[in-house]
Amino acid sequence: MKINIVNPNTTASMTAKIGDCARQAASPGTEIQACNPASGPVSIEGHYDEAMCLPGLLAEIRRAENAGADAHIIACFGDPGLDAAREIARGPVFGIAEAAMHAASFVGKHFSIVTTLGRTRSIAAHLAERYGMQRFCRNIRACEIAVLELENPASQAYASIMQECRLALAKDDVDCIVLGCAGMADLCQAIGKELGVPVIDGVSAAVTFAEGLVRLGLHTSKRGDWNYPLPKQYL
Repeated sequence: MKINIVNPNTTASMTAKIGDCARQAASPGTEIQACNPASGPVSIEGHYDEAMCLPGLLAEIRRAENAGADAHIIACFGDPGLDAAREIARGPVFGIAEAAMHAASFVGKHFSIVTTLGRTRSIAAHLAERYGMQRFCRNIRACEIAVLELENPASQAYASIMQECRLALAKDDVDCIVLGCAGMADLCQAIGKELGVPVIDGVSAAVTFAEGLVRLGLHTSKRGDWNYPLPKQYL
């Protein structure tokens, strides 16, 4: 089984970290292919960044689909381009926010999302509404750290994330935490061990869901909205 994971930003070190975390979650025999576009934003921290990442993201989905990938994962918590990716792919396509929220609803009654910048909270809130997760999601907390600070070993990112996770447990009446950025994937186990509650990383959750659907022989339905795009010129 081949699972294609696209980091929609162009920061290769983050792509490598995401790929490593995905391989730890994958079953023996599952091949993880992690990639990022050659052009686009170095990090995704708002609506404009999401829009600018889409051509490169969709090109990587199409490339991997043509190379025989069985499933795809969009490794950005805004789930950018998810519907468009499902149009061009036959294999299942997962956004990590959708995967993480659903996984959290299986292991707890309520969760809070801990993300990077406050300006992205509305994006996460919109996705919780879209995915029917509002009744599970109690709060969306921002650490006010830039995404690329997650790549800086000297930063205070881990301490900031832990502080918000502790506040979520103390004040939000939740029993699990969703990490709201693919760049936090490598922190999931350490945070969960320290807090003693389920902490969900969307990359690992999406890998597990992808494996399950592929084993069931399921693919993206081409009847209706996610049918292949109409043939036409793109100038």
